[in-house]
Amino acid sequence: MFDEEGNIRNSIKAIIIKNSKILLTKNKYNGEEFYLLPGGGQRKFETIEEALKRECLEEIGAEVELIKLLFIRDYIGKNHQFFDEDKNVHQIELMFECKLISEELFLTEKKDDFQIGYEWVELSNLKNIILYPYKLKEVIDEKGNFSKEIYLGDVN
Repeated sequence: MFDEEGNIRNSIKAIIIKNSKILLTKNKYNGEEFYLLPGGGQRKFETIEEALKRECLEEIGAEVELIKLLFIRDYIGKNHQFFDEDKNVHQIELMFECKLISEELFLTEKKDDFQIGYEWVELSNLKNIILYPYKLKEVIDEKGNFSKEIYLGDVN
């Protein structure tokens, strides 16, 4: 999440909603299960769209179409609950509304270290799961509408 020179890392995330459900990666760390948006780090010389498409192929095994930017967040690790592991992390996340190009999902071998799968989660159930960033529970309603708030702040 952080390079040797201390640079800020861009992370590109997909918000995929269909039939009142959101597609999330399911993860496990230190015995705790939690959910994240599919996506990840942008590589040098890779466009935002290229990064998002690559990461979605890796994490959910699906091609996506980028629609529009919805949310931006800072994650400054030293300010949050994972201080010990993330004290040197500063990440900017760009979260885009996306749609699946194909309905089939295939979990690949390239998934992230903590990822154990993916899951369609009912929007009405978001408040009952551990989801990062937790602020998503406030800016996406049960009908799949998005808040007009774009900058979510330095949140975990």
